[in-house]
Amino acid sequence: MVVIETTNEKQKGTSVPFFIWKCPKNFLLFSFVITFDTILDFSNAPVKDFVVMPTTIDRVRGFVETWHYSKSVNGLRWSHVFSLHYQGHMIGAMIYGKLGMANTWKKYGDSEDDVIELRRLCCIDNTPKNTESYFIGNTLRWLKKNTDIKTVVSYADSFHNHVGTIYKATNFKYGGMTSEGKVIEWNGKIYHDKAIRAYHTGKDGVKRLKPFSQKLRDELESGNARWINTPGKHIYTYCF
Repeated sequence: MVVIETTNEKQKGTSVPFFIWKCPKNFLLFSFVITFDTILDFSNAPVKDFVVMPTTIDRVRGFVETWHYSKSVNGLRWSHVFSLHYQGHMIGAMIYGKLGMANTWKKYGDSEDDVIELRRLCCIDNTPKNTESYFIGNTLRWLKKNTDIKTVVSYADSFHNHVGTIYKATNFKYGGMTSEGKVIEWNGKIYHDKAIRAYHTGKDGVKRLKPFSQKLRDELESGNARWINTPGKHIYTYCF
C-alpha cells in the first residue's frame, strides 16, 4: 500500500507542497514536487500517463481556488477528494461530497449514504481534451471498488454556460433541469445562497452563525456583496 505524506499542507496560488511516497519494505522510497503553475502546457501529453490520487481537501484547496470557476470550496461538505498529476505537477482536482440540498438524496437512493455529489472538478487549461473524462472515469472506478455508494449526482451550471458534455462522455444519464435559483457574488467569488445560513453550536450550547456566514450577511447588507438570479442547472446521474 502506498502512503502519501506532505511537508506543506498549504496550497495557495503557486505554493509548492513536497510529497513523499512511502512504499513497502524493500521498495524504493522517493519524493517529488507537486506544483500547479499557471503556465504549464501538457496539451500533447499522453493522458494514460496521468496519475489519479486520493488526497485531502487541504492539498487541493488552492488549486480549486485557482482553476475552478467558483474560486471557492467554502460551504462544501466533502467525503472523497482526488488530484490529478503529470510529471510531478498537479494538473487537476476533484471533490465529492454529500448533496448540497437537504433531502435531495431521497430522489436517488434509499439512504443518504447511497448518494454522493461531484461537487468540484477542474483541470489546468492546457491538457488534452479527454483529460476530464479520464479523471472522472478513474475516480468512479475507485468509488465503486472502495465504497458502498450507489449513485453519483452532478450538475452542469448553465449560469456559466455549462451543458454537461463531460458527463455525457462518461456515461452519466441526463435528468433534466433544477429550478431557478440565486447566488451571492462577493469579492470576485460566487457563493451558494445557503452560505449565509451556516450555523455552529458553541461550547456554551448556543447556536450561532458561523463567522463566514455572518461576514457574508454583513457584506450583503453593506452593498459590497450582491444577489444574482440564476437559471436552472442540468442534472446528471451515474449509477454503479
